[in-house]
Amino acid sequence: MIAALVLLIFLIVTVGYFVGIYNGLVRVRAAVKLAWSNIDVLLVQRHDELPKLVETCRQYLQYEQQTLERVMQARAAVAGARSSGNVSSLGVAESGLRTGLAGLFAVAENYPDLKANQAFQHLQQRITELEQAISDRRESYNEAVNINNVRIDTFPESLIASRYDFPAAQMLHFGNEQKTDVDLKGLFQQ
Repeated sequence: MIAALVLLIFLIVTVGYFVGIYNGLVRVRAAVKLAWSNIDVLLVQRHDELPKLVETCRQYLQYEQQTLERVMQARAAVAGARSSGNVSSLGVAESGLRTGLAGLFAVAENYPDLKANQAFQHLQQRITELEQAISDRRESYNEAVNINNVRIDTFPESLIASRYDFPAAQMLHFGNEQKTDVDLKGLFQQ
């Protein structure tokens, strides 16, 4: 009788332990999804602001259509990577957009009327704020991914993670060319 009671208690504790691990893995997976969703919200906001900026600039930059087209192509590339959820292609697309925006802002320096335009100033400030917020959210996303990946790689969580399909999440990585500052001086000379 006592042996059966001890066995029952052992089984209850063991099942409770594994349920706790499973629920913990669900929480960290949800944190990764939430962090990605937070980035996604800002990418959508920036995606919506860019056409307004380009249209404001188009009125002034009659001879700079190539610069405007580069920004819109980069915007489309980011939207494609975002909608597919492809983290690695998002890094590349973000780099292209960053370069395009820097080029646009550099070209705008040659147009005093545009620089003085309140709509341009507001949109430039808004996009700069969104860029900073996206950068901050990238850090949060990578932190959530790291926690997730450490949890699914450690024992005994790894046993449950592999059995119940808890895959590793992919961090947002940026190559060295994507981390360097944009050469504004070179953009002015184009």
